[in-house]
Amino acid sequence: MENDPAPGNAAKAAPKARVAVLISGTGSNMAALLYASRRADCPYEIVLVGSNDPQARGLALAAAEGVATFALPHKGMKRAEHDAAMEQAVLDAGAQYIALAGYMRILSPEFVSRWEGRMLNIHPSLLPKYKGLDTHARAIEAGDSHAGCSVHLVTAELDDGPVLGQTPVAILPGDTPETLAARVLYAEHQLYSRMLEELVTRPYRADWLLAKVGELALSLPEAEARESHGAPGWRTGGKSGKYFAYFNDRHHGEPHVALLVKTDGPDELAALVERDPDIWFRPAYYGASGWAGLILDRPGVDWDHVRGWLERSWRTVAPRRLTALMDAADEF
Repeated sequence: MENDPAPGNAAKAAPKARVAVLISGTGSNMAALLYASRRADCPYEIVLVGSNDPQARGLALAAAEGVATFALPHKGMKRAEHDAAMEQAVLDAGAQYIALAGYMRILSPEFVSRWEGRMLNIHPSLLPKYKGLDTHARAIEAGDSHAGCSVHLVTAELDDGPVLGQTPVAILPGDTPETLAARVLYAEHQLYSRMLEELVTRPYRADWLLAKVGELALSLPEAEARESHGAPGWRTGGKSGKYFAYFNDRHHGEPHVALLVKTDGPDELAALVERDPDIWFRPAYYGASGWAGLILDRPGVDWDHVRGWLERSWRTVAPRRLTALMDAADEF
C-alpha cells in the first residue's frame, strides 16, 4: 500500500516549477521525471540535466529531448569546488528545485543547506531501512516480505531526510538482488514524479500553508488555535485572549490564501500594499481596522518574514508579562 499524499489540490493555477535533475549514469529516473513533465497539467518542468560524468548516458537522452545539459568531471576537484560549479549551473538554468536521480556524489553540507526543502532524492529501500548501498541484497538476506523505494528530502546525513512517499514491492521466492531491483525500478519511475509534483505544489495548497502557519503561530508563548467566524485563527491564551492572526483561504471573495496580521493602522496597511502589491492586500472584512493580508500562495515566500510578522502581531495583543519574557530571551 502506498502512503504518498495526492498532489491534486493546489489552491490555484501556479507557474510551473523549474527543476534541475542531477545524474551520474543512465538516468532512467530522470527520464521518468522528464516524460511525466510533458503532461499538460504537470506542475513542473525540467530545465537542466547535470552530471559529474560527461559520458553519462542520460545526458544524451536529455539533449535529444531538448533539455539543457551540463557536465563537469569531479576528479581532481575539491568537493566544495565541484559542488559550487554544479550549483551555479543549476542557478543559471533558473531552477527552483533539484531532483537527484542516481547522482553518485555525497554533497557538501553547505550545498544541501542552501537547498533545504527544495532538493529531493529517490532511494531503493523502504527508509529508514537499508540506507546506503546494496539495499536489495540486504532486504533479501533479512527475510523481508517487501522491499521498495522511498522519495525523501535531502539532508546532510545520507538517506536521512523526511520521507515524502514510499512504494512497497513484494519480494518473491527465488528473487535475486538483480530481479528485485528490476521490479523496484518500475515503482521508482511511478513514485518519483508524483512526489515531485506533491513537493512543488505545496506552496500553493491551503492545507499545507495552514499547517505551516499554525506551526509558526503556536511556537509563540501561550498561543492557541481558535476558529473565528469559520476561519482558523490564533490568539493569546486564557479567557481574555485576543486574536493576533487569522488564516484566509479566499474568504469573503478574496482570491488569495493569506495570513492576516495586525498593523499599526490603515496608514501602514496602505503603505504595505502600495509598496508590495504582490505580497500584501487589504482584506475586505478586516482591512478597515488595519489588519493586513500577507499573501502565501505565491512563489518564493520568505518564511522568516512570515514568522517576523506573526511575532510582531502577537506582541500587539500579548500580556506584558509575556512580551517581557521574550524581550529578555532575545537579549541572549
